[in-house]
Amino acid sequence: MSKETSKFLKFGAVTVVILMSLGYLAYTGVQDTKSYYVTIKELRTMGDSAFSKRLRVAGNVEPGSIKRVGSHVDFMLVEQDQRLAVSYTGTEAPPDTFKDESQALAEGNFGRDGVFHAKGLQAKCASKYAPKTGGPPEPAKSMTQLQAPAVQTPASSGMAN
Repeated sequence: MSKETSKFLKFGAVTVVILMSLGYLAYTGVQDTKSYYVTIKELRTMGDSAFSKRLRVAGNVEPGSIKRVGSHVDFMLVEQDQRLAVSYTGTEAPPDTFKDESQALAEGNFGRDGVFHAKGLQAKCASKYAPKTGGPPEPAKSMTQLQAPAVQTPASSGMAN
């Protein structure tokens, strides 16, 4: 083998090792961030596979169930006739919209203790985003309606000096 062939083989081997390492890192990164959305009812029927997957579960926060200790929060999610205990221990405090009867989405793992251990929590207050109730909606104002009313001067009102 000549020196050029030897250098080419070494360069090729190093390139293959680098590409395989990058591929492995990309694959494991995707596996770590992948999560499945399930309903509370589906979660209960998953069996042992529920304990090994990263999951997302949504529902309404049961009134009076929120127990806070710093950024740690325990609460109950309710969806139709199903209830699920959730323990949130994320790095950030729960959002301001997280309160009784708000819609919440917990992301984490289901434990063998029957509690969903969430690392991520999203919430929205249903009343904040719901349309106003009562009368019909106000019609949109045109640009001419938004401008200040014209000031009447004696000349424009028909009064002469």
